[in-house]
Amino acid sequence: MKKDFILPDIGEGIVECEIVEWLVAEGDSIKEDQPVCDVMTDKALVQIPAIHDGVVSKLYYAKGDIAKVHAPLFEMQVESATEAKADVAKPDATTPVTAAVTGSASEDFILPDIGEGIVECEIVDWLVSEGDDIVEDQPVCDVMTDKALVQIPAKYSGKVTKLYYAKGEIAKVHSPLFAMTHAGSNAAAEPAQQADAVQSKPASTSCGIKQAATTGTNGKALASPAVRRLARELNIDLAKVPGSGDKGRVYKEDVRAFAKGKTTDAASAHAPAKVASPAAATGGHRVEPIKGIKAAMARQMVESVSTIPHFTYCEEIDLTDLIALRFSLKDQYAKQGIKLTMMPFFIKALSMAIKQFPIMNSQVNSDCTELTYFDDHNIGIAVDSKVGLLVPNIKGCQQKSIIQIAEDLTSLTDQAREGRVSPADLKGGTISISNIGALGGTVATPIINKPEVAIVALGKVQALPRFNAQGEVEARQLMQISWSGDHRVIDGGTIARFTNLWKQYLEQPATMLLAMQ
Repeated sequence: MKKDFILPDIGEGIVECEIVEWLVAEGDSIKEDQPVCDVMTDKALVQIPAIHDGVVSKLYYAKGDIAKVHAPLFEMQVESATEAKADVAKPDATTPVTAAVTGSASEDFILPDIGEGIVECEIVDWLVSEGDDIVEDQPVCDVMTDKALVQIPAKYSGKVTKLYYAKGEIAKVHSPLFAMTHAGSNAAAEPAQQADAVQSKPASTSCGIKQAATTGTNGKALASPAVRRLARELNIDLAKVPGSGDKGRVYKEDVRAFAKGKTTDAASAHAPAKVASPAAATGGHRVEPIKGIKAAMARQMVESVSTIPHFTYCEEIDLTDLIALRFSLKDQYAKQGIKLTMMPFFIKALSMAIKQFPIMNSQVNSDCTELTYFDDHNIGIAVDSKVGLLVPNIKGCQQKSIIQIAEDLTSLTDQAREGRVSPADLKGGTISISNIGALGGTVATPIINKPEVAIVALGKVQALPRFNAQGEVEARQLMQISWSGDHRVIDGGTIARFTNLWKQYLEQPATMLLAMQ
């Protein structure tokens, strides 16, 4: 049985690579896991292994050619046709790479890498059914990893013939997710012709997973990378194109119609994602599994409290003057589409205080023998999303203005609340803020987001009586803040002095503005 070996994802953002060296030739017998070729990406040299025993029948590229990710790399005669059919007929968690059967009217969609270290995901909701016609880039299903909610798009137009998983089941990365026939496919097509057809497709329209966007305040259109590229090629502002998909998602036909001065009928053909229903109640109670982001959070919290000696430091901050400043500015920036909350001031002041106390922006290794200090202040914001606790971080806060931080914050929190934040935004955090006050809390003992060394919880703002300089009682806008620190590297004196500086910037915003660089 002849099968095409499909070049899988070989790195985040990598869509093509150069063939550096073939380690086999046409006619060679190869074994599972045997190195077949070396390829060079813009990041590293990668060796591609075989996934079956068999004989190499065709190499689709010559040495020095550019190969496309998700396109056929070589063709081989698989030794066991029965085994090969079984590999395609049902999901196999041990299958490390995509293998598509050529010469068949129905083709399996292989679930590609959807995040670093992700090997499985839960099917949250199917947005199509068996027998449905689908178009390229149409959302097919929502899946939940332990990091985020991800929407899987179709890579071709065609008809769905089989869904391999039911809602709530666990799908394996690099295993078949569903089967489909291509629109206008020919079952008798030669394998080499099929390979050429796949290779000639733009890399960004191949089986690439994209983080599903959400409608935000920045006016960014909902569209896949392939659609965005088409819009750029046609010199069209994608934000002006009416989308015919769910929640206004823009497809290629929408862009082409817009270019001709027409619009497609905007119809929401796909149901929005729904959270999987818990198990049915039996005997007066119900049991639901802990999985996805909630399971990841549980593991993270257990590891944090069991390996980090936490200590808590609390303080009161008078925000009366800062609230007045923010109130005087918010309408002005609202006209520019910028949501100016209190949080950007907290983040910027925190970053400024870190410059004088860099240990607060450090990480300790597992055996506590080395401490790494980070130049970038990647400040994480805990978000209570519909899929669980997420902590995306704003990168490089030390180089950003309060307005830039406000824009980044709005975008990140909007995405995080829908559970669709990019994995890249969840990685690389150096210190975290948890705003428990948004839900009414005042004091907390937050758990450190390992491997960071500190986290602060912000309580709600309360109007409370305090004595002024003249000994008179007046109402002040006060907030309780609670720090948790890693006592292996931070002591009470350090966190107290750090908090005093942060507090000064917040209580006297003029000093913060003057200290900005």
